[in-house]
Amino acid sequence: MNSNTDDRLYTSHTDDAAEGDPGVRHRQPLRRPRRGRMVAGVAAGIAGYFNVDVTIVRIAFAVLTIVGITGLPFVGGLPLYLGGIPLYLAGWLLIPEQGSEHSIAASFLRSRQGRPR
Repeated sequence: MNSNTDDRLYTSHTDDAAEGDPGVRHRQPLRRPRRGRMVAGVAAGIAGYFNVDVTIVRIAFAVLTIVGITGLPFVGGLPLYLGGIPLYLAGWLLIPEQGSEHSIAASFLRSRQGRPR
């Protein structure tokens, strides 16, 4: 390692917990919370993961939904055919709920694998 890197970035979570180093922050896994959500908890989960206000994430979903519905194909080179609603549904299917190890989509795929064809 060169002298410009910080050794704390390369330590494991258990080492930091044992040392009690307050300077190192670890993100919790992305999960949809059971409380504090309006619909399915996607915006609250994303806001908690990135440590931003949930209102900002909800406004972003609303703007993407409005722009996607109005039919604007591109804004600043960003394709907007995937508006807020499909992105929110994808988050609901792919982000596991708090206290669960698997998302709705993963649980569905696991149940389909066990069935005979």
